Amino acid sequence: MNFCKTAMVIMIVAALLVPAVAAQETENHGYVVTPAGDTISKENPLFAPMTAGSIAQGETNWYSTYVPAGKTELIVDLNWGDSSDSLRLTVHAPDSVLGPYYDAYDGVNGRIYLRIKDSAGLSPGTWWFEIYGDKVTGIEDYTIVTS
Repeated sequence: MNFCKTAMVIMIVAALLVPAVAAQETENHGYVVTPAGDTISKENPLFAPMTAGSIAQGETNWYSTYVPAGKTELIVDLNWGDSSDSLRLTVHAPDSVLGPYYDAYDGVNGRIYLRIKDSAGLSPGTWWFEIYGDKVTGIEDYTIVTS
């Protein structure tokens, strides 16, 4: 095997061994943000309410949800389904800002699907979600749900 083929094999093996996405821990409050994956559980049985919207290049839309005291996990699902466009999500907790998160963060195209956890409890109050049209051709429709 020549050097180029050996190098290519090593790069492929290394890419397979390195996780595509790692948890991110913020410095402000100890929140751990990870791709949500399969999150339906006893703690998060349903997503509601679902909000639909649309956005153009360079526009910003805001949504909010109230997080009660004692809640330790929040799931956020921003889904637009069109991998040719890219949206950006920034989460504004009462005590910190998480993100921004882009389409590639969770490994699913056309979606930003996050699990925000803090075993000590999420900061209670209104959490705001800033959606930005990062790379959008025309108008992109989307839904955002939290649980």
